[in-house]
Amino acid sequence: MSNETFPALLLKEKNGDVVNEITDLFIDDLPEGEVTVKVEYSTVNYKDGMVVNGLGRLVRNYPHVPGIDFAGIVEISNDDRYKAGDKVVLTGWHVGERYWGGYSAKVNIKADWLVPLPKKLSTKHAMAIGTAGLTSMLCISALEKQGLKTGNGPVLVTGASGGVGSIAIAILSNLGYEVCASTGKNDKHDFLKLMGAAEILPREDLAGPAKAPLDSERWAGAVDAVGANTLANVLSQMKYGCSVAACGLAGGSKLDTTVIPFLLRGVNLLGIDSVVQPYDARCAAWKRVANDLPLERLDTLTQIISLRDVPKAATDILNGSVTGRLIVDLSI
Repeated sequence: MSNETFPALLLKEKNGDVVNEITDLFIDDLPEGEVTVKVEYSTVNYKDGMVVNGLGRLVRNYPHVPGIDFAGIVEISNDDRYKAGDKVVLTGWHVGERYWGGYSAKVNIKADWLVPLPKKLSTKHAMAIGTAGLTSMLCISALEKQGLKTGNGPVLVTGASGGVGSIAIAILSNLGYEVCASTGKNDKHDFLKLMGAAEILPREDLAGPAKAPLDSERWAGAVDAVGANTLANVLSQMKYGCSVAACGLAGGSKLDTTVIPFLLRGVNLLGIDSVVQPYDARCAAWKRVANDLPLERLDTLTQIISLRDVPKAATDILNGSVTGRLIVDLSI
């Protein structure tokens, strides 16, 4: 066993509750993996908030290291695709849930789960993007495959001040789309306009039960991270033949709607998953987000925190009090 230790956030189960502590680990404490990565940055997502707080039974075995995203430098590799010094990023594959994750200064991981980091991006930028940004890019790509083009009308983004929403706005506006941001946070209007939103829609306009199966046609496309009544209202307001990319359920998982928008307007509901996307699709999405996301806007929506700050941040993100992206710097 190496005498070198490194910090990690470790979750334990105690009397039926999940508790956390910052602890020092040895490399032999880590699960086996084909590649050892020195983690430079991780991030805090909604799912991280659930895991750290012991919600949703996402973690079945303790002790456990959470953190569903990380970016860093390869130290040791038993796979020919990676060598020491390579910059890599990981999102998804149930890392941080079923498998130990990125809230650790070193990880052992399967090579198939890693993606080479595009040269335009630093490891810090990679975690400012993270699962949220990757999901945003997958949503936009799916909408464009279904025919979304600039000039067709406004594109709606719900849950706009969160990680997925804010990055989606930045990418869409940079690509030339007219973006409408839906938010319940009145103090975030300037932030959303800085990201590129042309219009702000109050969250309550979409939060109640849908008024009718079909409302006035308004949206040429939509990225929805909220679900529930919000998604039902968005579906009723889509233009003919247009699509909604659904990627979240911050407002709830139940969808109370009818088939009428699909039958009478040819609306498409596109389910977006970022967890088990194939390797080639991940590489394509990362390459595209490196080109289409203005990094100066990315810097605006990020905040650096330490590993010690993660437990509080995990609670804050569940309470909806986090705007943009929280980057965990493993060196501080």
